[in-house]
Amino acid sequence: MTATARFTGDANPYGGGDPYADYRTADLPFTDLADLADRRLGAGVIAANDEFFAERENLLKPEPAEFDPERFGHKGKVMDGWETRRRRGTSADRPHPTDEDHDWALVRLGAPGVVRGIVVDTAHFRGNYPQAVSVEAACVPGSPSPEELLAPGVKWTTLVPRTAVGGHAANGFVVAAEQRVTHLRVNQHPDGGIARLRVYGEVAPDPAWLAALGTFDLVALENGGTVEDASDRFYSAATNTIQPGRSGKMDDGWETRRRRDKGNDWIRYRLVEQAEIRAVEIDTAYLKGNSAGWASLSARDGESGDWTEVLPRTRLQPDTNHRFVLPEAVRATHIRIDIFPDGGISRLRVFGSLTEEGATRMAERHRELAADHRGRGH
Repeated sequence: MTATARFTGDANPYGGGDPYADYRTADLPFTDLADLADRRLGAGVIAANDEFFAERENLLKPEPAEFDPERFGHKGKVMDGWETRRRRGTSADRPHPTDEDHDWALVRLGAPGVVRGIVVDTAHFRGNYPQAVSVEAACVPGSPSPEELLAPGVKWTTLVPRTAVGGHAANGFVVAAEQRVTHLRVNQHPDGGIARLRVYGEVAPDPAWLAALGTFDLVALENGGTVEDASDRFYSAATNTIQPGRSGKMDDGWETRRRRDKGNDWIRYRLVEQAEIRAVEIDTAYLKGNSAGWASLSARDGESGDWTEVLPRTRLQPDTNHRFVLPEAVRATHIRIDIFPDGGISRLRVFGSLTEEGATRMAERHRELAADHRGRGH
């Protein structure tokens, strides 16, 4: 584990105006990856030992933390994050907590995966943030209860060792553990508040589940699909196009700036593994005056080589889900959508099934990640 940005100490007391004006942050190398703790994927904070001042569920809210200097409740200042009470020692002679005293929260990831980076965001916690944080990971199948996760037999691997953090800051950590993770235990030493938790990484789906499904969405984020690159991310993220469910508003899709040249915009995706594609959906929900005018799809089998057009340039309608059955199955590892000339789409669905080669590679990768976890657990 390497800290990419190191912030320590209190931030200045809030002095009015924009509360983010003195927020401490930095460019982090992993934030283009999927947030495995995204609520849209089904993530949740399933338990915490203490949430006296602010509820644990706030940790995974998708929007940045808000701050209202005038908002107080019966327990004190209302904060948009997870905040525990102040820890105390055992007596007047020992008023301070011990070095081992700490608070914790259990987080179920929305999709199992390999964690590449974590952000512990202490926005607006200026003098009431934890002195240090640590993060541990486990891989437990099924839907375990908090009691089952905390049982003695569960192996936890340290992703972020106990590290000092700063208040009102995005504290970022690169994670090097090559293992499949389903749950995290987030610790704050000894107490305090964390506004948001972001867990960036690569989805590692269960091969047995996908094999049972047979035909599934090969590019869906929850199944292991990935956006590799996009021509433009001006208004919204290209990764939105492979999020679960239908888009619920305009910025829940992908929209580009207005082009003033004769080019076009595009997104390139990596499928979960090599597969046979049979059908495609292109949805422009909530994109009305700004939907793409036309779209085409191309496929490629392998990391390089020529692209083969599988859907010719086709007129799209605003705020509409378009379905296409391909005339024959197309073997591919990557797919690319080109939109003309600009605009956006809300979702792309690519339906098919894994080839024997793709299924074998996925199973081997699954075993490698499990073996690494067995070797590192403690």
